[in-house]
Amino acid sequence: MRIGAAVIAAMVLVAIAAPWLGTVDPSLFDAGSRDLLPGKTGDITTLEGETLQHTFIMGSDSFGRDIYSRVIYGTRVSLIVGIATALLALAIGIVCGLSAGYLRWLDGILMRFMDGIMAIPAILIAIALVALWRGSIVTVVIAIAIPEIPRVTRLVRSLVLTIREEPYVEAAIALGTPTWKIMFGHILPNCVAPLIVQGTFTCAFAILVEAVLSFLGVGLPPDIPTWGNIMAEGRAQFVSFPHNVFFPGIFLAVTVLAINILGDGLRDTLDPKMAKRV
Repeated sequence: MRIGAAVIAAMVLVAIAAPWLGTVDPSLFDAGSRDLLPGKTGDITTLEGETLQHTFIMGSDSFGRDIYSRVIYGTRVSLIVGIATALLALAIGIVCGLSAGYLRWLDGILMRFMDGIMAIPAILIAIALVALWRGSIVTVVIAIAIPEIPRVTRLVRSLVLTIREEPYVEAAIALGTPTWKIMFGHILPNCVAPLIVQGTFTCAFAILVEAVLSFLGVGLPPDIPTWGNIMAEGRAQFVSFPHNVFFPGIFLAVTVLAINILGDGLRDTLDPKMAKRV
């Protein structure tokens, strides 16, 4: 878990410090510096029209753009999408799960609706929603979060069905405590640990789906540097210039692996049964 947390912390620092770590603007290009191998030196044209000598640490793409700077800035986009998707899915899923688990009359209606969403593959829902609206970070976050809401809802509902039978909940009901206060003040705090673990897996899934959408050309616009966009632009020349796909792919794989490791570690730590086994 510590390794995963350390890698994620490093990625967050990279995302925050992208303007300083990136050697040049990720959108700058020069036709004479196309498809340079890692470590080669070429020209880069600034926004002011000046031509400067620049060392391409991770090489350049077919437009002469610096792969290193694009990967660094892509870290920021991927983490924003992953974290925002997890928060949105958790927020809506918690409300739906609490309502379905505690309000018996709403359970059947709400859960059948969630089952209908889960019957459609998540990637198809995301592609359809992004195709309907203009590609943007907000659109991508909503499109990825919608398929994740039923999973959070089912998790919260299963917890609520057990917790609502506890003596302290029955005592709160007997004292005339308002329903919303019982749901959010007595039941929800006991669901936090599983939700934290679910949030990490949702974040990792969102980063992967965003990369897939961008790779397929239905995600964020090509002018926004994301790991998926970088790999999509480099796939046509993968045999001759594999660095265009290799470096963003490594960042993507390491980040998703670190988040999953952190999620597994949190599950083992927060779950009393798993803690006893350890």
